[in-house]
Amino acid sequence: MTSAPWTATILTLYPEMFPGPLGISLSGDALARGTWALDARQIREHGIGRHRAVDDTPSGGGAGMVLRCDVLGAAIDAVAAPADTRPRLLMSPRGRPLTQHRVRELAEGPGIVVVCGRFEGVDERVIAARNLEEVSIGDYILSGGEMAAMVVLDACIRLLPGVMGKSVSGEEESFEGGLLEYPHYTRPREWEGRAIPEILNGGNHGAIARWRRDEARRITRERRPDLLGPSVSSPIKR
Repeated sequence: MTSAPWTATILTLYPEMFPGPLGISLSGDALARGTWALDARQIREHGIGRHRAVDDTPSGGGAGMVLRCDVLGAAIDAVAAPADTRPRLLMSPRGRPLTQHRVRELAEGPGIVVVCGRFEGVDERVIAARNLEEVSIGDYILSGGEMAAMVVLDACIRLLPGVMGKSVSGEEESFEGGLLEYPHYTRPREWEGRAIPEILNGGNHGAIARWRRDEARRITRERRPDLLGPSVSSPIKR
């Protein structure tokens, strides 16, 4: 019996945005092969009244509108039964930063349910009542959660079995070992007066591995010293 594919259910006011870029390249090929499945659902189907309202003014006053808890709660219940073990993510700038470690955990599970917020925010009660995990992809604000959801999906899909040609391609990338990735080179051997480091042309695989490890540490120390721990302090060189 064939196992069920890794399944992403997206709750959004703009389901037509999906699969978007996820429908091409590696993720698109994997989608066509059935390695993963996508189900983009319209939150407004659970809206209130003749106009299918999904938002209301914030309690206590203030700018913007807030996505209603009853509407979003009904939308979540329609796609995720109590027995559904998939994590429920809410894309939010106040969420925990997405890490490669968390991406691996998500990719190793049965899939995810992703809520794409809009307006000023989401009623806090539905976040608690439906156990939503708030996730951020960076310290900036987007118009909605859809683009952020695509980032999460792309990061997960590429780790699914059979999506990348060689598993080692993913194992040596930035953040996988706690370091940023080492520099890459290819032909021509010299370009505009810049040559490939000679060690990479010598065929000594042990020396190459050490060079790559040292370069990864150097780049991480210069650009992201926070990845090396609180004891490391190095300014970013411009």
